[in-house]
Amino acid sequence: MPDCDVLIIGAGLSGIGAAVHLARDCPDRSFLIIEGRAAIGGTWDLFRYPGIRSDSDMYTLGYDFKPWTAPKAIADGDTIRDYVQGTADEHDLTRRIRFGHRAVAAAWDSASACWTVQIDLADGGNTSIVCRFLYLCSGYYSYEKGHRPDFPGEADFAGTIVHPQFWPEALDYAGKQVVIIGSGATAVTLVPAMADAAAHVTMLQRSPSYVVSRPAKDAVADVLRRLLPQHLAYRLIRWKNIVFQQLFYGLTRRDPARAKRELLSRVQAELGPDYDVGTHFTPRYNPWDQRLCLVPDGDLFKALKAGKASVVTDRIERFEAGGIRLASGQLLPADVIVTATGLQLLAMGGMRLSVDGQPVQAGEHLSYKGVMLSHVPNLAVSMGYINASWTLRSDLIARWVAKLLNHMQAKGRQIATPVPAADVVPGKLSWDLASGYVERSANMVPRAGNRQPWLVTANYRIDRKELLDAPMEDPELVLRSIAIAQKKPAYRNQIRSHRP
Repeated sequence: MPDCDVLIIGAGLSGIGAAVHLARDCPDRSFLIIEGRAAIGGTWDLFRYPGIRSDSDMYTLGYDFKPWTAPKAIADGDTIRDYVQGTADEHDLTRRIRFGHRAVAAAWDSASACWTVQIDLADGGNTSIVCRFLYLCSGYYSYEKGHRPDFPGEADFAGTIVHPQFWPEALDYAGKQVVIIGSGATAVTLVPAMADAAAHVTMLQRSPSYVVSRPAKDAVADVLRRLLPQHLAYRLIRWKNIVFQQLFYGLTRRDPARAKRELLSRVQAELGPDYDVGTHFTPRYNPWDQRLCLVPDGDLFKALKAGKASVVTDRIERFEAGGIRLASGQLLPADVIVTATGLQLLAMGGMRLSVDGQPVQAGEHLSYKGVMLSHVPNLAVSMGYINASWTLRSDLIARWVAKLLNHMQAKGRQIATPVPAADVVPGKLSWDLASGYVERSANMVPRAGNRQPWLVTANYRIDRKELLDAPMEDPELVLRSIAIAQKKPAYRNQIRSHRP
């Protein structure tokens, strides 16, 4: 007998949201949550570097069922962590969480229609949990290590080197020269957060990212919250921001040159006509080929204009005792170097997956509705948006998973397996981004197909229709009983014709 009907991996933003939807929509199904760390919150409990905050508005990053009520739409990490913890408390979820449980492997057995999940415990032991349905809400990057290139001469540097993912609580950078290597969201956050205390902060980038400023508070939202009931105001604000996000993203796809001009003109207006925006804020790619970096209330631009920070665009030759020698020959003096060099992609939470003894490699599979993997039974992956607020899609996925479980129960079936028809052709990666962390680990990312339900869109309206409104009956989502599953061909033969 299984230990539970559904096992959720991860107690972060996605995992807690998934648990709420399960408890609400499938009250007769049992579930557990396992979390490798000792606390709820995921990303928002892990990252503790100065200034850590959301990089999208909380009216869309928040759950669809729980209004965001804090004053700022662009919120700090502590406030977001409290929001996730508060959600768990309101729905009595903590008793269902097994902390210090890190899933390392999961094996599907068709004869019993169960997953057996192998777990490493924080105390050094190990255990296993058997479940009918496995729901991965563990995000997409490694908590154990970030992307960290080796730089020539690191051993010669006389100061301190830190990675934002593992920020030392006692790090003292007051009055010191700080160099932050990177140009992404983390670097853009760190520069203004450290600038007041440091002697000077330099953002050293090999190439720029697009940055956009917006107010930390949403003035329209504040008016609506004063005039309307809380839940109605939240729905209206949420839809306002969804529409704005989708309109702008659509512009970047239809007319990238225009979107680029608009973004760069705003930066030029912030920094003044004499600032070299062409060198330091003009990427080589089009907007939304990689994530845009949010600058709340123009804090980065204020630090640059005040002379507390600067941007240098160059390549690193080597580290030296007193700082970083650049390819141009310039020496950037540094007492503290922050390597904001990115994330390490980790598919499937880093678990080893197998189906009836055959290993599962995510990159060999197609993504069904952006939720399941072709030929992998009873497995859902919560993968939010990369080009918008993560939770918009993770909420949709949670509601669809509940619909699937109820549909299976109504049909008297224990197994659901996506199986592409012969005309489905593997296409692009299911994550349509050219970001470094995606390109470095493309073999870990499933592929999209050439038509629904194998397309993976970045469009909330389309996804709502596909996940919430489309009928569950689908010839490419095969429902089986245990007895029928025992007679099916071997898993490896099933996927052979659909390798990307």
